Amino acid sequence: MTKLNGKSFHINAIYIETVESHPDTIITLTNGKKFIVAETEEEIIQSMIQFYRAINILGLNNDKGGALDEE
Repeated sequence: MTKLNGKSFHINAIYIETVESHPDTIITLTNGKKFIVAETEEEIIQSMIQFYRAINILGLNNDKGGALDEE
């Protein structure tokens, strides 16, 4: 992720509770902490899907797509 000041950081996708856009993108973690980031909501969702595939948490480790790609 990228903070609005341009600094990069990482978030463990497992702890993301919500991603909202109004108009800035706000990520809320399960502990209530919030981050405002430069990425769009769609970019974050795609990053989460890639992460879940990488650790095989949803059994989506192929490149053929799936239901999550269409959300």
